[in-house]
Amino acid sequence: MPRTPYGGRWSVLATEWYNTNMKAGTKFALGAVLIVGSVGYLMASGIKQTGQYFLTPSELAQRVSADPSFYDLGLKVGARVVPGTVSKEIATQTLRFHITDGTVNYPVVFKGLPPDTFTDSVEVVVEGRLQRDGVIHATNVLAKCGSRYEAVPKA
Repeated sequence: MPRTPYGGRWSVLATEWYNTNMKAGTKFALGAVLIVGSVGYLMASGIKQTGQYFLTPSELAQRVSADPSFYDLGLKVGARVVPGTVSKEIATQTLRFHITDGTVNYPVVFKGLPPDTFTDSVEVVVEGRLQRDGVIHATNVLAKCGSRYEAVPKA
């Protein structure tokens, strides 16, 4: 490719020349902008994926009554486990329990190991699908940590 008297090259697409002798500071600034932009994009997309809203059982009941096609869709439900409803089948690793927000109650079936902090009457976020029989078939159960991590109130 022919060179210009200034050290640049002639462009094939235009009759102007562009300079291939970019200064080191300009290259560094351009690289920094690209890296910061890429990291910012990854952070924003990660926050969108993890910052999903969950429904309460009352909100879920309202949506199902308003739209019957809401069954068998992926959803998250946040509620409290109803005391006395937890049953574990160790052989099949199946956990059955009911969740409530004080108004509406849904049965949940989860196959897998429950979180260590899962107990009777703990607050949970259940990810799964609501079936037509009214049972939520969970793919993931997240339990809120107990009060052992909270500060002790002063007397």
